[in-house]
Amino acid sequence: MSEVDSRPHIFAALLAAVRTRFGQRGDAGAPLPVRDFVNVSNAQRSKVMGFDQPLVWGTLALLLMGLVMVYSATIGLPDSPRFANYSPHFFVVRHLTAIVLAVCVSAVVTQIPMATWERMAPWIFVASLILLVLVLIPHVGKVVYGARRWLPLGIMNFQPSELAKLAIVLYASDYMVRKMDVKEHFFRAVAPMAVAVGVVGLLLLAEPDMGAFMVIATIAMSILFLGGVNGRMFFLITAVLLGAFSLMVSLSPWRRERIFAYLDPWSEKNALGKAYQLTHSLIAFGRGEIFGEGLGSSIEKLHYLPEAHTDFLLAVIGEELGFIGVAAVILAFFWLVVRLFNIGRQAIALDRVFSGLVAQGVAVWMGGQAFINMGVNLGVLPTKGLTLPLMSFGGSGVMLNCIALAICLRVDIENRQLMRGGRA
Repeated sequence: MSEVDSRPHIFAALLAAVRTRFGQRGDAGAPLPVRDFVNVSNAQRSKVMGFDQPLVWGTLALLLMGLVMVYSATIGLPDSPRFANYSPHFFVVRHLTAIVLAVCVSAVVTQIPMATWERMAPWIFVASLILLVLVLIPHVGKVVYGARRWLPLGIMNFQPSELAKLAIVLYASDYMVRKMDVKEHFFRAVAPMAVAVGVVGLLLLAEPDMGAFMVIATIAMSILFLGGVNGRMFFLITAVLLGAFSLMVSLSPWRRERIFAYLDPWSEKNALGKAYQLTHSLIAFGRGEIFGEGLGSSIEKLHYLPEAHTDFLLAVIGEELGFIGVAAVILAFFWLVVRLFNIGRQAIALDRVFSGLVAQGVAVWMGGQAFINMGVNLGVLPTKGLTLPLMSFGGSGVMLNCIALAICLRVDIENRQLMRGGRA
């Protein structure tokens, strides 16, 4: 048989095999099978569906590492007369409770549409101002080390300045969306926002809490810049803020002493005074070297380094886990900030300016506060009372950090819904 004559027979054999594969009879007159369904039992979900899982796992990793280090930094505190009535597990149990509560609240927050947050932004800002006023009222706000920053709520002490950070992110983002048409005019676009930040600043400085004011001012400025405010106006605002901070330092004797102590921490007077925390923080990093003394082996946390579980948690990480542990924490925060900026940029590309500015504002908040805390621990910046986001002990900080990241996760979810043709 010739090659040309054999082709019909080969085609018929292939057709019969196809019919058999799909459960059809091999009759010549049987129609080809047509599926009216798609089997998705083993199919992978599209990358544009769901949510940003790496962001969730990265956040949980920082929370869990913070939990371990808080336990390590506080297990010896009951040996001190000040904490003699506390059990060795008191702080870690409270911190774990705050994390669990924060994760549960965050799961609810992710269900709230960004349109709702945009409507609520001015009211959240007003609520934060009311709480900042309440904390200054005698017998209402709780005083610790001469600072009135907390509202006692029974099961925990709430710090209104943490809510103010989230409030300024939402309010500034909503403000820039509303002022988009006049953003080139200084008095119409920038001046009202400057007044709002100034009011918050006065309330925070009355506590006093200059560290929180620095973070809030940085967030507001960054959102104005990202929202498209004229570059000349941005640099003018920067100059005004730097002048204001310089004036506050020059008019405050104890702030001046902190600056001078930071410049010369190893002098006898400073090492036993204003630079006491800084010198012991640097000793902790020096002892840790590359690989650290080992988890739980810190000496500085044993009543030498004050606030080792809050403001100076990174020093304990440096002593116990060494340069490797500190580098891992720095890279984790850098990755987190980049991830949040990408979510914000994607939202703006989808013409969702409010959502995009919120995500980028949270990125500035996390990155800026982490940078200041790390700089203080490493002696790069003067000592300020700021915790390490997501990691340091403190229920208010952990709660508001997780809520802010949950809002960013909601931004990502709505981005993905729009990219696959849905509605946010």
